[in-house]
Amino acid sequence: MHKGINGSAMENNSQPVGSALGVKLNSVRPKPALPARQGSTQSLNTIVTPTTIVEDGTHSKSTDPLSTPPPLPSRSNTFSSAPSTPSSNSLLGTAASLTPTVQRSISVRQPPSSSATVVPKWSRSSAYDSSLVRQWGANSHGRGSNTSTPEPQGVKTEARKRYEDLFRSSCSSERIDGHKVHAIFVRSRLDSKTLAQIWNMVDVDNTGRLTKAQFCMGLYLIDERLSSGLIPLEVSDELWVSVMQLLPLFLHIVLWLLVTLDKVSASVSIVVALSRTVLPRSLSDEFPSGRKEIVVKLLSVDPSNYPDAPREGIRRVLEIATGKSHPRDKLVATDNLGNQSRPRIFDLSITKPDVLYQAVVEVEERVTLVGYTSSPLGIVDDVDPNDPSFVKGISGEYVQVLQKPDLVAIKKQLQELYSQGFKSLAVCLLHSYTFVDHEQAIGAIAQEIGFTHISLSSSIMPMIKMVPRGTSATADAYLTPCIKTYIDGFVSGFDENLTKNVDLQFMQSDGGLVPVDRFSGLRAILSGPAGGVVGYGMTAYESKTDIPVIGFDMGGTSTDVSRFSGKYEHVFETTTAGVTVQAPQLDINTVAAGGGSMLFFRNGTFVVGPESASAHPGPACYRKGGPLTVTDANLILGRLNPEYFPKIFGPNENESLDVEEARCKFEILTKEINEYMTKDKAEHGLKWTSMSIDEVAYGFIKVANETMCRPIRALTEAKGHDASKHILSVFGGAGGQHACAIARALGISNIYVHKYASVLSAYGLSLADVVYESQEPSSETLSQKSLPALKERIKHLVSLCRQELERQGFDQRHIGYEIYLNLRYNGTDCALMTLKPKDDEDWDFATAFVNNYKYEFGFSLPDRDIIVDDIRIRGIGKSAQSTQTPVVEEISTLKQVPVDTSKAEGVTSIYFDEGRNDKTPIYLLEKLAPGTTISGPSIIMDANSAILVHPFCSALVTSNTVVITIGDSQKSKVTTEMDPIMLAVFGNRFMSIAEQMGRTLQKTAISTNIKERLDFSCALFGPDGGLVANAPHIPVHLGSLSHAVQYQMKYYKGNIDEGDVIMTNHPSAGGSHLPDITIITPVFNEGKIVFFVASRGHHADIGGILPGSMPPNSKELYQEGAAIRSFKLVSKGHFDLEGLTRHLVDEPAKYPGCSGTRCLRDNVSDLKAQVAANHKGITLVKGLITEYSLDVVQAYMMHIRKNAEMAVRDLLKGALKRSHGQDLVATDFMDDGSRISLRIRINAQDGSAVFDFEGTSEEVYGNCNAPASVTHSAIIYCLRCMVAMDIPLNQGCLTPVDIRIPEKSMLAPSETAAVVGGNVLVSQRLVDVILKAFEACGASQGCMNNLTFGVGGKSLDSETGETKVVEGWGYYETIAGGAGAGPTWNGQSGVHTHMTNTRITDPEILERRYPVILREFSHRKGSGGKGLHPGGEGLIRDIEFLEPMEVSILSERRVFQPYGMAGGGSGLSGKNLWVQKRWHRKSDGTLVASAVEEKEARAKGDIDAVYRTVNLSGKNTANVKAGDRLVISTPGGGAWGSEDATENKVTRDTQSHAGQLRQTFTKGSVNEYQALQEASV
Repeated sequence: MHKGINGSAMENNSQPVGSALGVKLNSVRPKPALPARQGSTQSLNTIVTPTTIVEDGTHSKSTDPLSTPPPLPSRSNTFSSAPSTPSSNSLLGTAASLTPTVQRSISVRQPPSSSATVVPKWSRSSAYDSSLVRQWGANSHGRGSNTSTPEPQGVKTEARKRYEDLFRSSCSSERIDGHKVHAIFVRSRLDSKTLAQIWNMVDVDNTGRLTKAQFCMGLYLIDERLSSGLIPLEVSDELWVSVMQLLPLFLHIVLWLLVTLDKVSASVSIVVALSRTVLPRSLSDEFPSGRKEIVVKLLSVDPSNYPDAPREGIRRVLEIATGKSHPRDKLVATDNLGNQSRPRIFDLSITKPDVLYQAVVEVEERVTLVGYTSSPLGIVDDVDPNDPSFVKGISGEYVQVLQKPDLVAIKKQLQELYSQGFKSLAVCLLHSYTFVDHEQAIGAIAQEIGFTHISLSSSIMPMIKMVPRGTSATADAYLTPCIKTYIDGFVSGFDENLTKNVDLQFMQSDGGLVPVDRFSGLRAILSGPAGGVVGYGMTAYESKTDIPVIGFDMGGTSTDVSRFSGKYEHVFETTTAGVTVQAPQLDINTVAAGGGSMLFFRNGTFVVGPESASAHPGPACYRKGGPLTVTDANLILGRLNPEYFPKIFGPNENESLDVEEARCKFEILTKEINEYMTKDKAEHGLKWTSMSIDEVAYGFIKVANETMCRPIRALTEAKGHDASKHILSVFGGAGGQHACAIARALGISNIYVHKYASVLSAYGLSLADVVYESQEPSSETLSQKSLPALKERIKHLVSLCRQELERQGFDQRHIGYEIYLNLRYNGTDCALMTLKPKDDEDWDFATAFVNNYKYEFGFSLPDRDIIVDDIRIRGIGKSAQSTQTPVVEEISTLKQVPVDTSKAEGVTSIYFDEGRNDKTPIYLLEKLAPGTTISGPSIIMDANSAILVHPFCSALVTSNTVVITIGDSQKSKVTTEMDPIMLAVFGNRFMSIAEQMGRTLQKTAISTNIKERLDFSCALFGPDGGLVANAPHIPVHLGSLSHAVQYQMKYYKGNIDEGDVIMTNHPSAGGSHLPDITIITPVFNEGKIVFFVASRGHHADIGGILPGSMPPNSKELYQEGAAIRSFKLVSKGHFDLEGLTRHLVDEPAKYPGCSGTRCLRDNVSDLKAQVAANHKGITLVKGLITEYSLDVVQAYMMHIRKNAEMAVRDLLKGALKRSHGQDLVATDFMDDGSRISLRIRINAQDGSAVFDFEGTSEEVYGNCNAPASVTHSAIIYCLRCMVAMDIPLNQGCLTPVDIRIPEKSMLAPSETAAVVGGNVLVSQRLVDVILKAFEACGASQGCMNNLTFGVGGKSLDSETGETKVVEGWGYYETIAGGAGAGPTWNGQSGVHTHMTNTRITDPEILERRYPVILREFSHRKGSGGKGLHPGGEGLIRDIEFLEPMEVSILSERRVFQPYGMAGGGSGLSGKNLWVQKRWHRKSDGTLVASAVEEKEARAKGDIDAVYRTVNLSGKNTANVKAGDRLVISTPGGGAWGSEDATENKVTRDTQSHAGQLRQTFTKGSVNEYQALQEASV
């Protein structure tokens, strides 16, 4: 979906919604031109008007309507002449550029001696007229003529002789150095660079008659004839005919088809630009700009008039360009199109299916890695050379083939699939990133059978991690055939010349072009937005100033945000539309706010999106009955002027935007808002001043702007950049309307709006380079020893790139390489793709990596090895670059003149923050000369966009860009009285503070748990300790953090100074479990505490009886590690390392069997990171106070809480009504028989409720005790789940709730009780009980299935009897299960539920790091409850241990089954089985007790394996041996409704609200970060 003036979108719901696809069409494969110089006044992207040459040698007069255009403005006049029809986001814009090309299939017969010579007619040039034709024709007597023309006086014989010598010596050669030939052009007007550009575009025709030497001769003749009027040199007839063939090459039309399709939204824009030649220069004197632009607009979806929008756009362009009719019901003729050198077509939209595959075939095959990396003892450098099962992989790692694939059986399986109609296949095997043989064998079989598309994961992206590599291969197998099918359908609308004469190139998500035969659908997911990044990167960034640029691309359903600082920022693993893929993509972040975003008023606040009106029905003003959107708000405010908007709406496509319909709907919404606010204010004894329609519409615009600012702040903060120190490059249809407001909110001073802003994605395609990448995995340690081998591998990969680009026609001079090593510190997951230093001889990747790591994270790890994960080469075939003069350079030479107000096209009325301005002038950009300055308020209209210049801002027009400078404005005063608009704005600002704190913590932390698993939370609290904003919503932290803050307030009783930082983790002090350490910092203003900020992070170890500090059998709190009620980690600015060491090391070690923390250094680093995160929060809070005042900020803190409170009260009232006034009651049991009881009494009048846990069992002698803070977390989580809309998560959610917990119960245990199970197990059961009381859904698996294994820790020395600490390693994971079903949905299988959402380690990473083999990880069939809506299935996870180690399991629901609801069946309970492998003697059945005995028995052949299976129960620790396995079967979810029940179509609070037309899939590193952090515990 493309983005036009209004930013709304048009989409075809019958077409798949997916990616934007860029296609480049070439009639030949010319050698690429050298990049044009910036600021050059002549360009190869120009050509004369089209001329038709017919077979009989006669000249046919051009019928091109552009053959006699009006004089174009000078190139110095801003943008070149533009059409009068403006663009729109809901429109399909078509542009074509006529550029010089060379045609292979030129067939021009040699003119007979009696006829006129075939030459072009250049209709606008008096210098090249018919007399020249007659003169040249008279001097040529046809083929075979011996008549010659005498050499006129004045011709430089020496120059001619040198040329003739060169010609004779090289006429058989096809490759002559253009610069050498240029040297003999004595009178040439062409500079060497331009000549070289032309030279490299020339190729011999099919007859072999036009050599490059002849081409040079032709240029010489043209130059001499035009510059001095002399008669051409004496030449042979053969050369004369060649010259005559040469000239038409400069006359043929090239259609530049730039078709852009936004990934999410599916609106297409084709941009057509017509260019004219400057060769020779005198021919274009009457057209100094050299350009003429035509824009054709049509709806992207209009099935009643045309079947395919891009094809219809091309048809209309061809009609304009050729002057000939191309009926819709006939194939579009492409005999001209076949000659066109640089079309760009990208038009693809793929809807996200539930799953991308339709069938799965499992093959009996298995390999595993040899050795492991978690310990130096696990590294294997050599294997038995006589054992064929050991193979060295591509990465240098050894693999062991445990089971070879049965190719006969596989062939039978694939043949069966093929017979069922499957033609596309994805193949992914474990460890195929390094061992490709088995995948390739399967691929060969599939190819033999006849599968038309085969995606091997080892070929698609040979990187470690099976899951994303497998989904990548699946996505490719799904997308590529769909793309090809669409292209085939598109091509079917043209005649056969399109496929005969045209090469296709596609834009990839990484910003590079690739030919169709190398194209992968996987790499096209973001190709449309990628074109935009290339566009603004090439036009807005300037290397001299080195000011980074933020790209702001606002379209119909969403807004794309990105950043460019001289190089493209790539990400290599992303999740798009729920599919995680491994492929290089530009880091483009999408926020669900665009022109089509729907507007709502919910619970007293303004809400924009994420729902979108999409293309159908579209905004209310589109005359299709659509809802109110951002577009309608802009229309009502006057920012969209229907007079300048195409009249393409209504049943006859001839009506303008419907202002009245939009106004009518805003009147209804305004009335609703005023009625709600009047009632709400009256309840508090206040009076509400009614809002006008303008105020309501403007309010939604402000909320939309703030929504779009959040990801920009997050994107820049993530890289350690200040958003205010950037240029904002605005594009997309709606970008210009929001640019000033966005820049002002971010503190940005300058905005660039390019002349092609509305079609910058398309323009970017024309500037993109052709890219070919080659990549291999590695496992080397980066060192001087390994560097020679790495260089050899790099050399090989470089040669592959060079060969491919040369195959595409690139000369070595135009091929560049970027050499990357994907590097990480040993023991970490955070790899950085590191570019080789620019110096050819500089191979110091280590320094480059360390510098990048310090810049990214603020520290380095000098004591760790650097590991090479991948070697990546990016080969780049250089294309012609932008010729525009850099903006700053041009501004320095411009004479700035205020706009002549008489040039205004008119005035309009626009609403701004200061109110309506009824005399806002409108200027047409095409009439504004460079140097013109325009003060705001004003509107600058271009053919393709509208730019709104706000009051106190000014715009400067340059040749290619409008530069807007943001001035200081007088902000409207915000009072403490609640305003629904500012409520939404402050909600975003508060959450942004918490998010940026989290970014700082993740950036500066060192441990895997915080940096990579993102297991932390950051939050903002009021002066009362109540929660204001919590990010990113780790459920178990939601309610408990405020308990920790409030405990410290009571503990210190005001004895807290500025500069103090408090540390705590004790359960009785608001903690959850001991590894979660909370850091609290007060925010002072004028000597008083006005806010608190806090961060909680899960530390890998804090002491106790077991590594990891999460023992399954702990009975006392001290066994779980250091317990700290309160400690001033920083006192008045001093970091107390000595006190911290005492708390974390000395105190825990005093208890029997316990040690202090096993990783103090990491603890200290992470705690400092938490302090830094809090400091960031303080800075942002103080900035907010400075901006709005303390009273206002604190007032809106309370207003936001009130907003959440009202939503919960409404929920509770609704629950009481459904229960017919009865109390809500529920009970459930832990596996040890402990009861959790709940009774909820709801007040019908005010919606308050008492949550009473009377009847809950006493504290247990074990670790399944939950601190009171965990109960609060479970309640706030459940309430948020049941509210059917997005509400702020803050203390207001619990304001209507009175929580009563019996003292000394398992939910309020004593201070010394063990609690580790309470945080991870009891919290899950609490959620099940609460949801059961509300009858919301069946029970989930009710467990997190916590598994740990490893070696090391404290042990007793058998010889000395002393306790010693053994260095080792450890691993921790939580395992998903089944989710409960609800009244309208089936339970999901194999997912984490409720209070956790952690990601599990990829199988390949697991086996690389640890001595284990993952034998099975699958759905547990039949474990979900049976019912109308069945419960989700649990999982089976089978792990084999290759060495002795200690294993612990902490789990629940091994006795009591997850309940069903409304007659639905229960899910199966889980079980943990220990499969022991022991060796017995065959002779007598006795146990082999030692390794020595085993060796002896093996030598005698007297040995056999015996297996014993035992139930470990829910909580246990075992010492396993090599060959033992642990098989964990997790519980299923409960069902809803009996199996014979019928669907009950009732609306429940737990359902998503109706009316969501479409929700935009977010993407990019910011959203990936948020998704990962929400997947943490």
